Amino acid sequence: MKVHRVRGEGEVVAVCDSDLVDRTLRHGDVDVKISGGFYGDRQVTDEEVREALQGACNINLFGHRAVALARELGLVDEACCLVIDGVPHAQVYLL
Repeated sequence: MKVHRVRGEGEVVAVCDSDLVDRTLRHGDVDVKISGGFYGDRQVTDEEVREALQGACNINLFGHRAVALARELGLVDEACCLVIDGVPHAQVYLL
């Protein structure tokens, strides 16, 4: 998990399952790189993720576990998730 603070906008929280860091997923003709630079390279607890998600204005999620935590908090609906190379992905914008 990595929290990006954007002046005047709030926090962008990027969360992915740890096994996805530095992996490249394929979606048609597009490669999607899951970089540690954006998603972070430090493992965190589920509770740390829950706390960060609740204070975010923008959330970017990759992975079964990451998306499940957001679903548990009522932030993501499974029907709104994309599946990229077998991996669920969701973006949330809270206005």
